[in-house]
Amino acid sequence: MLKRLRTQFVLITLALTGAVLIGVLGSTLWTTWTTQRDITTEALERGLDDDLDHMPMMGMHGDHPDAQDGGARENLLVLTVDVGEGGVIIKSSRSPIAINTSVLAEVVSHALASDDDMGFMDELHIAWMRRIYDHDDDYDDDDLDEDYDYDDDDYDGIFARVSIVDTTAMDSAFRGQLKNSLLITAVAMVALLGISWALSSWALAPVAQAWEDQRRFVADASHELKTPLAVIVANTDILMADEGLSQESRRWVESTALEAGHMRALVNDLLELARTDEGRSSGVMRSDDVDLSDVVESAALEFDAIAFERGCLIESEVEPGLHVQGDAQWLERLAKILVDNACKYASVGSTITVRLAKVQGHATLTVNNQGNVIDPEDLAHIFDRFYRSDKARTRETGGFGLGLAIAKGIAEAHGGKIMATSDEASGTTFTVTL
Repeated sequence: MLKRLRTQFVLITLALTGAVLIGVLGSTLWTTWTTQRDITTEALERGLDDDLDHMPMMGMHGDHPDAQDGGARENLLVLTVDVGEGGVIIKSSRSPIAINTSVLAEVVSHALASDDDMGFMDELHIAWMRRIYDHDDDYDDDDLDEDYDYDDDDYDGIFARVSIVDTTAMDSAFRGQLKNSLLITAVAMVALLGISWALSSWALAPVAQAWEDQRRFVADASHELKTPLAVIVANTDILMADEGLSQESRRWVESTALEAGHMRALVNDLLELARTDEGRSSGVMRSDDVDLSDVVESAALEFDAIAFERGCLIESEVEPGLHVQGDAQWLERLAKILVDNACKYASVGSTITVRLAKVQGHATLTVNNQGNVIDPEDLAHIFDRFYRSDKARTRETGGFGLGLAIAKGIAEAHGGKIMATSDEASGTTFTVTL
């Protein structure tokens, strides 16, 4: 249990801290990306609005008296072209940018064919923006450069202006920031894993101490109770053997003997529970080669008569020769707990099925019985100590709600797991994987 708690502590710490770290770095990347997009968009809009003969000047930003609005973004170099019908480039800006003719033609063609007024060509690291003028409605000589002579008769269709920006530097910077962010996240998570794992020992120390104190108390109390219980049982046996004992007194002695028997069974279960806890924490259980097929077959055979008395039938399907590493006595106890539990709660006239097979390299034991369906609310707690889903049948079926807790402890002490399912169609099934 403590190992599982420690793992959960580390995973929760990693998840929470990782989420915060990813959120911070992600917001930084998002801010960078949107800022670069804003810079690009503003530069493209300036390219559409400015004269084609406009030449950006270094140092013309900030509080410079000749600077235009927009600060440093003014100096992002933009190439602007005026395009006639058929994609014919009429004039380009004087911006000191060289561009391959075929690339320019590809960009202009893509911009004119697009349904959007702005776009990005990631493979070329180019951003573009266009403005299309309808000659019949929106076209106006004032929209064009005053020093360039356009003949209206030559443009009865669409006239467009396209501005282009090279985004190579910004794309490279963003990729570099993304790579650094991923590297920072990976290094931080690895470092956090080591720190949280070391911290978990300190954080769970009180829990470990409380668990050890509880285990020791259960074991010590059970040992201390065995002697007085043995005396009580022996004395009641002596009293019941006295033929001179009155009928009234005998009734009280029998009641005492019955309760003493229940108490002794409880103490024995508590001792077994303490041993399984010790086996899980310190590995004191033996690790021998065990013929699990023989163990399960013997358990099913032992309870065959008990099932018959209760009007049931045990059907075993055991694959021969399945061996596991473990403690034979404890594995036998595990099988008996599950078969006994199935016999107690099986409906009269039903069949209890005990199966053992090798599934995906694991020895899998399943015990199924048809009876009252266990509610999902109870199913989640069925392996808890002293928990009984059928409180009304405590005396009828016997036990104290510790059998399945012991079974779980045995399975986990052997590195396995146990689970339960229950529904109307399939009945109740306990599955152990070793």
